[in-house]
Amino acid sequence: MAAAVATPVIPTELDHDRCGSEEESRGAEAEEEGSRQQTGPAAAVSHGRLSKLPLARIKALMKTDPDVSLASQESVFIIAKATELFVEMIAKDALVYAQQGKRKTLQRKDLDNAIEAIDEFAFLEGTLD
Repeated sequence: MAAAVATPVIPTELDHDRCGSEEESRGAEAEEEGSRQQTGPAAAVSHGRLSKLPLARIKALMKTDPDVSLASQESVFIIAKATELFVEMIAKDALVYAQQGKRKTLQRKDLDNAIEAIDEFAFLEGTLD
């Protein structure tokens, strides 16, 4: 009978993909490949999938500003993502006030409370009136 000898396995640079799960590494590889291959107009198409807001409407809103004559796809995408993050942040803060009132539905008073209580939202005071 042969005795099995245990030897420590030291991860090398070639084994870095084995650290995470196999699905994670495949997803990261696909994302890296996609970002390397897509440039120009094809890259702008992928932005649409990453944004939940309609980019055409964001661009139309941006162009209503007289100071904006051109809006690149990248800038429209960044504005859309910033808007999504802002709405998510204020909704989460307002949810705290809804939960304090033992409700699951956000109401205007919850948004008002979040705007009044959080200094970051001070610029919104009076906008809902």
